[in-house]
Amino acid sequence: MTKCLESLSAKEYPGRIIIIGRDITGKNEIVIYAITGRSLSSQARKMQLKDDAIWVNPTDEETLKKGNTDLLIYPALLFSNGIAVSNGKQTADIKTCLGQSQNPAEVLKLALHEWDYEPDAPTFTPRISGCVLPQKKAALSIIKRASNGSSTRNIFEIPLIPGKGKMISTYEGDDKDPLPAFTGEPIDVEIKENKAYDMAAAVYDALEPAPGKKDHRVSVVSIFSSDLSSNEHEIHIINKHERIGSQDG
Repeated sequence: MTKCLESLSAKEYPGRIIIIGRDITGKNEIVIYAITGRSLSSQARKMQLKDDAIWVNPTDEETLKKGNTDLLIYPALLFSNGIAVSNGKQTADIKTCLGQSQNPAEVLKLALHEWDYEPDAPTFTPRISGCVLPQKKAALSIIKRASNGSSTRNIFEIPLIPGKGKMISTYEGDDKDPLPAFTGEPIDVEIKENKAYDMAAAVYDALEPAPGKKDHRVSVVSIFSSDLSSNEHEIHIINKHERIGSQDG
């Protein structure tokens, strides 16, 4: 396991994860999105590249239907003069707002003002989102349920420094019910890799469970982009079900 991802490895169940940063060469902006899931319906998913999007899609339609398909299937990353990323259908609204401001925090504020936390009582999963702009600026956001049932909204501007990143997750990391939501500011992450494949593998390995614990991993996608305005990116996806399938074969 890569030492720089120890903060991620320490989380027994982080839920969904977004990491935004810059590679060690300083040439590439990096966006990572990772999915972990506890239920069978959450596990029955994969990420797929289609046109200008990374979609979260089912691996088993019937198993997926046992969960809330409206929350389980969505475009996780969209590319259009920048990168929009989130753990839900709000990704489409972020993409729409990418060209409306050169300030990434303003982009997220515009895109998410009508969104709330997910309606999956009693967990009330936070909505985590992010964007990276061609001006080499980035931001992360989290929308959580307050004690009175309202939505609290936090947006964090992310400095893009070579070899550095910031991470946010839906849950704090303890595998218990109800799942505790992520608290505080995005977590510092050191980025030692300079290839999308290596970064995806590092995150996937960091999510490996401790001995005797359930493997919650579902999928990881890593995006490296040297020119956000070109929509030409280095992309690598690791899907757990494909790895298991190849091992079985």
